Amino acid sequence: MRVKTGVVRRRRHKKILKQARGFYSGRRKHFRKAKEQLERSLVYAYRDRKQKKREFRKLWIIRINAAARLNDISYSRLMYGLKLANIELDRKILADMAMNEPKSFTKVVEAAKAAL
Repeated sequence: MRVKTGVVRRRRHKKILKQARGFYSGRRKHFRKAKEQLERSLVYAYRDRKQKKREFRKLWIIRINAAARLNDISYSRLMYGLKLANIELDRKILADMAMNEPKSFTKVVEAAKAAL
């Protein structure tokens, strides 16, 4: 007896096509193209969740370095001074301070300079 896969196939196709909403042209409408693009998109999503963390760290370092140089110290000397002064602020917080609270950032830099 032959078993037809009508219901199962339709469910599988609908699931893929639902995930492919927003894709361009045939990549949204045709099952095979949608499936290929979806597989590729999921790979990008997995990869970029890791890269997002790298990108933000780079951004924080750039902001801290710019603010540190306004206070006559380089980024690496600042971080070393913070370590010696036992000031445990992470880069995210330091970058936020540098952007939004320059006076308090200056005090942190002075404490790091004193520890050097």
